[in-house]
Amino acid sequence: MAERLAAVPELSTASFTVPSPPRGLYRDLVRSVVVSGGLVRPSPYSQSGHSGSSGNSTASSSCLTNSGISSRSACDATTDFGANELTVITHRMFSDGYIERMVQAFESGGDPSRELEKWLFELDVEWVLQVREGHGPRRQLQFLFQVQLPYKSASWLQELVGRWILAFIIILVSIKKVAFTVQDTPAVARFGKASISAMLVFVDAIIPVLKEGKLQAMLDMYACVSPRAPYYFTTLVGSPEAHIIFNEIDGLLEIRGNMLSEAISNTMEEVRTLMEDNDSWAIELPRGGGDVHRNTRCMVDYIVSMKKARASTQNSAPRHDPVYLDGLIDDTMDYLKDLLLRKSELFLDPSLRYLFLLNNSYFIAQVVSGPSAECEKYMDSHLDVSWGNAVSSLCCKPKSIFGTTVLCCWKWDNTSSVAKFQSAFHKTYQAQQFWKVPDPQLRCALRKNITKRIVSAYRNYLEEHPEQQKYVIDGNSSPECLEELLTELFEG
Repeated sequence: MAERLAAVPELSTASFTVPSPPRGLYRDLVRSVVVSGGLVRPSPYSQSGHSGSSGNSTASSSCLTNSGISSRSACDATTDFGANELTVITHRMFSDGYIERMVQAFESGGDPSRELEKWLFELDVEWVLQVREGHGPRRQLQFLFQVQLPYKSASWLQELVGRWILAFIIILVSIKKVAFTVQDTPAVARFGKASISAMLVFVDAIIPVLKEGKLQAMLDMYACVSPRAPYYFTTLVGSPEAHIIFNEIDGLLEIRGNMLSEAISNTMEEVRTLMEDNDSWAIELPRGGGDVHRNTRCMVDYIVSMKKARASTQNSAPRHDPVYLDGLIDDTMDYLKDLLLRKSELFLDPSLRYLFLLNNSYFIAQVVSGPSAECEKYMDSHLDVSWGNAVSSLCCKPKSIFGTTVLCCWKWDNTSSVAKFQSAFHKTYQAQQFWKVPDPQLRCALRKNITKRIVSAYRNYLEEHPEQQKYVIDGNSSPECLEELLTELFEG
């Protein structure tokens, strides 16, 4: 005890002359920032009147391909977990001398656990001290639901994880900041280890609960913990004793980062199993009109969450190599594309099958991957199997010249070619009239390609064979009329 007390005066600085702030001041500041679903937004509950600004930024990119398909990626958005707001709060604590006073009280206050509780109270996470390892998921869930959050919503568990993340980041930054400014680094290290150990018990307890479909929360925690392991504190210069303790803290961070990555991988394996066994494929595909399937949207949501977590890890630690998330994202993308290809075989109509693959591949490209050659491939396949009969009735055969498809015609065309074309065109049009292409840009691109390849071939044929004009009995079969009909296609 004498040794510990002897070390305490070395913590004292001029900042200790500043009066202690009222209890709950920093708690109110922390509560003014909310992490929810990977986004930082102002809290609807703020006793201090401070509001957190959005830390989410979305960059959109657009790229035009040969068929007129553009792609706007929506997953460049990153999560900084309220970094700007937390920096302000941490600086306020530091300038007030509050963190150093907490270290001093922890070392000499007589009851370290009581001082730790006060510290965590100001961070709005004193409830982590009541979390117990070894309890089953159901019991942990019951306890966590009883935690007094600023407000409760349907995503209360995500909100709870968000509160933990904010406090954890403040602790990490605060301990490192104080360790740079005081002489008694062992005292800071001991306080830091006690704080971080208490927080990491929550990780152990929450993982079994989060496995039940809360991937976003796991990714947020992973992005918070993993980039800082295993070298966050070992770069600090201090006494040998402090260095040992800081090494131990980094080891604790590394263990939890590995636990979270394993839990995330296991969750994605469970998701794949559910996707394979989902009965909705067989039920919904035949009557879905080729629309984007809800399972596709679900998987894309997971991929977007992983991409945001990846961006967040790099924001937190630019030198961190997010190889784990990179591999998981690539594997999930490959799996989803393979899944769609296999499930598309449930369609009896090949035209509808390729429209389904086009819609879903385009949706993936729009949201997560950027321009895709698969979209071009599926569009070409859809046009071939849907409208090939109409073109072939003109005695024109598609031929590839230097990678470009052209239509070659012969003079000995049968006089019924126009009638055959009109019949094939209207048959295809009526079959696909109520099929759906939900994205306006893709719908426009598909219509333009049909017009370019089919109606243009029809118009060129009539120009090259004026004797066939007599078979265009009325305006309903003119090229202009067919173009007008195509503007109504794929509305669903």
